[in-house]
Amino acid sequence: MAKKVLLYSYSACTTCKKALRWLSENKIEFSVVDIIKTPPNKEILIRALDQFENRKSLFNTSGLSYRNLGAKVVQGMNDAQIIEALIADGKLIKRPFLITKEEKILVGFRPEVWKAILLD
Repeated sequence: MAKKVLLYSYSACTTCKKALRWLSENKIEFSVVDIIKTPPNKEILIRALDQFENRKSLFNTSGLSYRNLGAKVVQGMNDAQIIEALIADGKLIKRPFLITKEEKILVGFRPEVWKAILLD
């Protein structure tokens, strides 16, 4: 059986709904995990930190959890503290959070980026 992409999503997130629709329309097989109930684990978040130069890109900066934590606090965090914060509160994680079959991580839904990586 071919490996599916893994999408961490939040049911109330309109961007996640758009991403789910896009995956279905493009006939990409996927599994969905509720990012709030089951955030990505430490190993996945370490890979995400390694992949993204800008640590802030992993955070849902428009969310209440991020605003409550504060941008200055996030800026002062080291990698271990970032991972612990993201594991502790899935609403802090930028969503949708997708892991491709090739283990590349995509955060947020930008159709042109998803098309280039998932379809080309």
